[in-house]
Amino acid sequence: MNTSIYIAKRYLFSKKQTHAINIISGISMLGVLVGSAALIIILSVFNGFEEVILSLYSDFTPEIRIEPRLGKTFDPNTPYLAALKKDGRIFSYTPVLQEKVLLRYGDKPFIGTIKGVSDDFLKKKDLDSVLRAGSFTLKDDRYYYAVIGTTIEQSLGVSIKDQFTPLQIYSPRRTSSNAANPMNDFAFRPITPSGVFSIQAEFDDMVIVPIEFTRDLLDEPVKVSAVEINLKPGTNIDDVQEEITNKIGNSYVVKNRKQQNTELYKTINYERWSIFMILTFVLIIAIFNIIGSLTMLVMDKRKDIAILTSLGASKTLIQGIFFFEGMMISMVGLVIGVAVGTLVCIVQQQFKLIKMGAELSVLDAYPVAFNPGDFLLVFVTVLFIAVIASGISARLSVKGLDEIKQDL
Repeated sequence: MNTSIYIAKRYLFSKKQTHAINIISGISMLGVLVGSAALIIILSVFNGFEEVILSLYSDFTPEIRIEPRLGKTFDPNTPYLAALKKDGRIFSYTPVLQEKVLLRYGDKPFIGTIKGVSDDFLKKKDLDSVLRAGSFTLKDDRYYYAVIGTTIEQSLGVSIKDQFTPLQIYSPRRTSSNAANPMNDFAFRPITPSGVFSIQAEFDDMVIVPIEFTRDLLDEPVKVSAVEINLKPGTNIDDVQEEITNKIGNSYVVKNRKQQNTELYKTINYERWSIFMILTFVLIIAIFNIIGSLTMLVMDKRKDIAILTSLGASKTLIQGIFFFEGMMISMVGLVIGVAVGTLVCIVQQQFKLIKMGAELSVLDAYPVAFNPGDFLLVFVTVLFIAVIASGISARLSVKGLDEIKQDL
């Protein structure tokens, strides 16, 4: 065993003449422990939130969405898209026609988004999981129906139990005239709500209807706003996205789920890294307490240092003793802290002890998910700070070494 490491280990666990050194070393180790545990817990909770958001959006948003690079609509009847629709890897292929519209229910107006979808949209198995009321019914043998977001329901006071009051949808006509009544420049269609869904604010102002209804309202018989694609289980989404991007041409944009919701994921990442930096700052303070404890240890071990140098120990060996002493304090705190943080996360996963505190929340308890990269990140962060702090302490340990020998 390296001499510096051996002596550092003896110093770490031996009783010091000055009892305060043990206390300060213990506080330093405790600070590293708490900081490391907090980092693991916070990063795991953010991973859990990201997984929950992905699962919520997966019930509603497609795995791949094809949009026009310029303009609002495009013709889906191209040879490539016709062939793509028959691709064996595709589970659902949904043409979408989407536009901002004026909604009225009774006397209340609201500006929302109408999203017309084909029958393949209903192939998603978990659509009912986003419903707050009613059913996800878009049409039957005689009528078209609408499924509305919770923002629309609350703003207009829509009651899906009232089958006699339809939701009125207005859209500007493609060819407007100078009519005396401005409302004549709007196309109008009534439709009965069949259900209410709730996901996030950016979706909850939306009305989902059959694409035939939207084509009639917007007077758009051919073009679509997007094509939404879901793949069969086991299919590599990234490979399919890259393949479509390479073959479809520069007139289109092909997005996966994260790219469809970039602002949301940016917000999650900003929050994650902000909290990480705050906790890292706390760790820096805790680890730099090691400098104080090692400085006191040098004073406590002045006689030992003098004896070692008299026996021929070099400055490098003396520095190594106190460098490894600081590293051991940090590493013990790190390992125990990571273990405690992991244990807390596992308990939260299994028993959901810490609740969100919101009765109507989608989540009743804080979600937790592990990412191996987070453990590596915490280890590297603590190791980096510990090396700097221990290096400073090691340099201080040989400062005034000649005076120590003279005194003794």
